Amino acid sequence: MKKMLLVLMVGLVGSALSGCAKDSGEPYYDYPYSNPNENVNGESYDEIVEAPFIRTEDMQVSTFSADVDTASYSNVRRFLNDDEVPPVDSVRIEELVNYFNYDLTLPSDGEVFGITSEIHQAPWNSEHDLLMIGLKTEAIEFENTEGSNLVFLLDTSGSMGNSDKLPLLQTAMILLVDQLRPQDRITIVTYAGSAGVVLDGADGTDKEEIIEKINSLYASGSTNGANGIGLAYDKAMEYFIEGGVNRVILGTDGDFNVGTSSVAALEELIEEKRESGVYFSVLGFGTGNLQDSKMEALADSGNGVYYYIDSVLEAKKVFVDELGGSLVTVAKDVKLQVEFNPMYVKAYRLIGYENRTLNYDDFNNNEVDAGDIGAGHEVIAYYEIIPQTSNEVVNELLFDEVPELKYDGSNYENEIMTLKINFKDPESNMDQSTSHIQTNSSSEMSDTFKFSSAVVEFGLLLRNSEYKGNSDFDTVISRALTSLEDDVNGYRAEFIDLVIKAKDLME
Repeated sequence: MKKMLLVLMVGLVGSALSGCAKDSGEPYYDYPYSNPNENVNGESYDEIVEAPFIRTEDMQVSTFSADVDTASYSNVRRFLNDDEVPPVDSVRIEELVNYFNYDLTLPSDGEVFGITSEIHQAPWNSEHDLLMIGLKTEAIEFENTEGSNLVFLLDTSGSMGNSDKLPLLQTAMILLVDQLRPQDRITIVTYAGSAGVVLDGADGTDKEEIIEKINSLYASGSTNGANGIGLAYDKAMEYFIEGGVNRVILGTDGDFNVGTSSVAALEELIEEKRESGVYFSVLGFGTGNLQDSKMEALADSGNGVYYYIDSVLEAKKVFVDELGGSLVTVAKDVKLQVEFNPMYVKAYRLIGYENRTLNYDDFNNNEVDAGDIGAGHEVIAYYEIIPQTSNEVVNELLFDEVPELKYDGSNYENEIMTLKINFKDPESNMDQSTSHIQTNSSSEMSDTFKFSSAVVEFGLLLRNSEYKGNSDFDTVISRALTSLEDDVNGYRAEFIDLVIKAKDLME
């Protein structure tokens, strides 16, 4: 087994090199995600280092974890609506793309995922191709689900006093209360200096009492989030519903400044508790001291989702329109592994998912945690591909050898890649898998590809990515305008407005 060497481009501190590992089995590369980058407003974002192009002759397998978080999109929207250019590290391209609904293939009977893939010329580089991979789960109407045991862990510290923080959180919760059924339970735990129970296991018939307790909340004191998390889990276990939804939902600006405040300690606590079947999601609020990096890490540790709520409309999206997906998990530890055919692909680059890449051996390793997908969720990932016919020179990256490759020189000239998906059933915890092949056949570009690739291109422009090629705000707008059919909630039209604002700010 050859020892790893990394020949990185100038200025590249870390890289998204899935499959790369030291002899010790630990990742060679180290994403600087544990080193938050604070902007002038005091907000904290983890540094993102974009993946380079990887030659298939060096490593033809790419492995990463699914991600259904959407916080980055609504946070970017907040900046643009305030006539500010978003901080580069607030722009997570996969979360921008996965904010929207698409016309992806539904699962067939007995399957968890429907799988869609398309390949077309890259809009920002006519010499490259762009491969889209999409997953979709069956939607579940919330009223048809088993009972839900929801424990809201609310930050009521002084930093939450602004109108875009606790008052908006209260409005969001009231929207949820309207959806509650008799079999649902809700508990409210607050923390500010010390933790306390404001509402203890009320059921869906107690809507007036629940709303009264929500309206009674006010912001004061310092923050001791660690104590609150422990109490919230105790309540979640007290009212645990077998076969139902059991979830702690943290609402905060992320400013844990008293008590156990290290991300590592909080992650360890949440990872331990998730084994009980209680998941942990995060709702981020406010401006000025948003601790984005911390909140994303906590949600990831708790098999949960991280949302950023910037408006009442976003609260409605999360707690009304998409409530089933927000609460009901249908697949745990979802890992994707793409093997590229070197007969067609000279090099590839995964766009986004920088903090979700995995080593090759992690794909079949049950000890390695990965993302979870809810009912009705859609996940899209894009690879930019340099065809084998290209004369473009790509830097060499050497890896440990990978055994048992499909494309080992055999005759697969009609295939571009094979996708494998590993995941666990959330109830039985049993391993499951599925696969999909993308052939080299051409097809008409779908509206899903047009719009989602426009979102990707927008992300490249916001990040001023070194891989943006000939990206242009006008081409983003033009392509998005061709795919506005069935824009029921107006999210796509709003996206175009944001692109126009970004163009005015950045050009």
